[in-house]
Amino acid sequence: MKIKYKIALYYTLSATILLAFFATLAYYFSAQSRKAEYLERLEYRARSIANVIIEDDTVKVDLLRKLDKTTFQDLYQETILVYTPTPSYDLLYSNLKDTTVSTLRSHLDYISRNGSYAYEKDSDEVVGVYYTEGHISVIVIVSSLDKYGFQNLQNLKRILVIELIVAVVLLVVIGYFFSRKMVEPIDKLVQQMDTINANNLQDTKVDIRGRDEIAKLGSNFNTMLQRLSTSFDLQKSFVSNASHELRTPLASIISQLQVTLSKDRVKEDYANVLNSVLEDAQNLSDLTNGLLQLAQSELNEQRFTFYEVRIDELLLEMGNLIKLKQNGKVDIQFEKLPELDTQVTCQGNETLLKILFLNLVDNACKFSKDNTARVSIDFHTHYIQIQIRDNGMGIPQDEQEMIFEPFYRGQNALQTRGHGLGLSICKKIVQLHKGYITVSSVLNEGTVFTVLLPHM
Repeated sequence: MKIKYKIALYYTLSATILLAFFATLAYYFSAQSRKAEYLERLEYRARSIANVIIEDDTVKVDLLRKLDKTTFQDLYQETILVYTPTPSYDLLYSNLKDTTVSTLRSHLDYISRNGSYAYEKDSDEVVGVYYTEGHISVIVIVSSLDKYGFQNLQNLKRILVIELIVAVVLLVVIGYFFSRKMVEPIDKLVQQMDTINANNLQDTKVDIRGRDEIAKLGSNFNTMLQRLSTSFDLQKSFVSNASHELRTPLASIISQLQVTLSKDRVKEDYANVLNSVLEDAQNLSDLTNGLLQLAQSELNEQRFTFYEVRIDELLLEMGNLIKLKQNGKVDIQFEKLPELDTQVTCQGNETLLKILFLNLVDNACKFSKDNTARVSIDFHTHYIQIQIRDNGMGIPQDEQEMIFEPFYRGQNALQTRGHGLGLSICKKIVQLHKGYITVSSVLNEGTVFTVLLPHM
């Protein structure tokens, strides 16, 4: 079911239920008011009869009979019964002819004890009163059918039902009209979204005006389109750069082997060619490993197992790894000694963190004049701070924001072996651990990379 139909349906149902509830209340209170008013009228009638028939300490039933034959009776199907008090409860008067009169003794007892009693008998209302004047007491019971009151209730019921039916019809029409107006911006948004594809992400925006939730949805959708466009551009750039970087060492290997195989050569020529091919193969291996690490760092946090990792112990291993990889040194210092192990412990993946710090320390050794990476460890209220310094050539200010992009290499680093993947891998790993990485650099003085990781 479409949203506009749901809105119209829910609106109509809720309004109908409310209208039916209030109509029921109106009918109920009208019925209660009719009953109370009519019972009060019957009680007044019974007391008036008792007052008329008691005179000079005697019950003048003949007077009541004469009045009953004239105009005294003014209630519809009125029944008048007059009894003597307890214990005999003799019937003194009844306006019923050829009809057996029977009143429950329990009702008469109740009237004698409490002075009055009202109840229903079939469709009639009945009121009995105990009346005393002087030394004489009588019980007068009056019953009648409130014909006009019930007719008014029926008319009220009919009017309420008709009004409810008309109101439901109007609610359906009004609800459908307003629901169409409400979802019109959504329909417009859907129509605009149908025209969007991978080829026009860059230049497409949905046009939704206003300040309501639908306008906010349109704004967020435009932001999502921008992010998707940026992601597609990065993906295209990544594929293009990766293809170019992979093609270069492969083309070099193929061309060297073809030239070498074109004629017989001496042993030394073969050795030189093999060494050159080996260098290209190592370069290709480094690039492939970098691409794999970059792809791995793009994975979701849920794909990795996170556990407690001591950052200081992890950094101490970097010295041995750097010695195995190249002739470099790692100088590690604590800005202040931790009082608790949790101050230098983070919740993370040890393998990814090794890749992070190995790339940073390897770069620092590679670009330092003395092949030394200087690492400092500090901690704050919520974060562990690790700084990796070198005393190399530095990075120009206009390139510092771009060095974390895949395959980007600064002008100062073009002469150094690499592919521009290490720092982008580092940034992805830090983000995966909900941390931050920044760079500050001064030309010809060196570069400092600062990593903040949340500790336990």
